[in-house]
Formats: sequence, C-alpha cells, structure tokens
Amino acid sequence: MRQGARRGPDGRFLNPDGSVSGHPLGQVWRMMREGAGTPWPRQVQDPAEAPPAPPPPGHAAITFIGHASFLIRIAGGPTLLTDPVWSDRCSPLAFAGPRRARPPGLAIEALPPVDAVLLSHNHYDHLDVRTLRLLRPSRIVTGLGNATILARNGIGGAEELDWWGETRIGEARITYLPAHHFSARAIGDRGRALWGGFAIRTPAGAIFFTGDTAYGGHLAEIGAEAGPFAIGLIPIGAYEPRWFMRHVHMNPEEAVRARADAGVRTAIAMHFGTFKLTQEGIDEPARALAGAREAAGLPPGAFIVPRFGETLILPLG
Repeated sequence: MRQGARRGPDGRFLNPDGSVSGHPLGQVWRMMREGAGTPWPRQVQDPAEAPPAPPPPGHAAITFIGHASFLIRIAGGPTLLTDPVWSDRCSPLAFAGPRRARPPGLAIEALPPVDAVLLSHNHYDHLDVRTLRLLRPSRIVTGLGNATILARNGIGGAEELDWWGETRIGEARITYLPAHHFSARAIGDRGRALWGGFAIRTPAGAIFFTGDTAYGGHLAEIGAEAGPFAIGLIPIGAYEPRWFMRHVHMNPEEAVRARADAGVRTAIAMHFGTFKLTQEGIDEPARALAGAREAAGLPPGAFIVPRFGETLILPLG
C-alpha cells in the first residue's frame, strides 16, 4: 500500500515500519569504541575503463563512478546522475573525515550533458555540496526537507518528493521510494529531512536505485507497487559491526534477498570499496556477495559487481 512518510511526535520522519530513524547516542559511542576494523589501503588505482558510450535502443548504459554515484543513460530517455560525489572526502570538512580509497571512475569533465540529479538523502557520502556546485545541475530531485539544505549552500530549485511522490524527466516517470535508514547533517537535525530511493520508469522498462537502506518489508512492497525492474542498483557494503549497521545498511546476503523481493532482474552492486565507513575490509563485500549469490543459486550476471568506471549496457525490456 502506497503511503507517504510519517513523522513522530517530535516532527522527525519515521522509517516505513514506524521505527525511529538512526541510533541512540550510547550505541554510537559503543560502536566507535570497537575501533575501525580491517584497515584499507590508502589508495587503489584501478585500470582505466573505456569512455561511456550511449546505449542502443531498448537499453540503458550504467556507469559506476564509485560508492552510490552512477551515470545512467537511457536510450530515448534522460541522462541522470545518482548521489554524485567527486570530492576527496565525504565530510563537512575538506581536511578531515572519510577519504576516497579510489578516484572517481569517471572524471567530472568527461560527463555528458545531464538532465537531472537524483539525491537519495542528505548524508555526506550522498549529498556532496562541493560536487553539486561544480555540476550546476539544471534539475535536482530529492526527498522532503533536502531543498532547504541545498538552498543554504547556494543550490536552489531542488524538487522535493514524499515517498511515492512522482515527477517526470523527459519520457521517464520518477518515483521517490521508501527506505529504512535515517538522515542527518549535524548532531541536532537527525530525521528532519527524508531519505529514500528512486524508481525510474520508462516505456522500455524500469530501473530501481535503492539509496541507502536496511533490509525490510518495504522492499517487497516496492516490488509489488513499482516493479518489476530490469535493473537494480543495490548496496552491498558498510555493514559491520552487524549489531549496529543492520538497522541502516544491508549486508551482501540481504542484498541478494532484496533483489528478489523488489523484483529486480539484473542487480548492480554499489556502496562499496570507495570510502571506509565501517569495519569490514575493502574487498570483503564483493567476496561475501559472491558467496551469497552462489548460495541463492544465482549466476554471476544476476548480481554484478561493477569495476570502477565500467559502463554496463543492459536491456530494459
């Protein structure tokens, strides 16, 4: 059943199951005391990939830039960017905070003209003001409460949607979808802006960009109400320690289940190997996904781990 986001008595947004978003401060301190976990290399240099090419009719070209940043080109439809982050750090500070382990898979100067940016939520690894100022997008679509944040930073005109709210970008119908996560840019604004994902539906077929989410019943609801999806961009990283992260992020086993629940034919992994946000090693999400995929009896092409900068040409029909 399609239902817009609800708010608690304090006016903060709630998760689809009615739970309060985020963690109590005591749990945050406990998690921090556990330490950073497996170290990551300071810098990984991936082989160069071919420049992204436009897709043939009936297809989409999906270029993995890193983390949750994708260039999506739809034949006969719009060209979109999801959660673009080209900055060296995902942080309010240019000199501190999580630093990129890999450079962006595509230089910002190499982007084709973009019709719109889709912003899932306001965390610094998804809503990057420095990148948006460079891009100067003609259109931004995001969740309730995020336009105010953008406007404070000199980025005006963002279009806000509630869960299940819709807009059109060319021939594509864009639906903002529920997610089980939270929002915050500072200590005191948790839950004041909405978080979510997107369905991109075209005459040729549909794409699901989950944004950040924990596993939950909302994924099956999305599959029933907005699916099936030819392509799904699904997170596989930032999941340890599990006692803490299971409330906000899926692990690879849950990502495989999410693919099935949402009715996704070809899943593409995201949210891994770019910024060290949690305790698992840099390569662990891809290894764990391979095991989860095999356990589910899926071929490798059903849930792809893209190379950084790789463009996947996939059918929409």
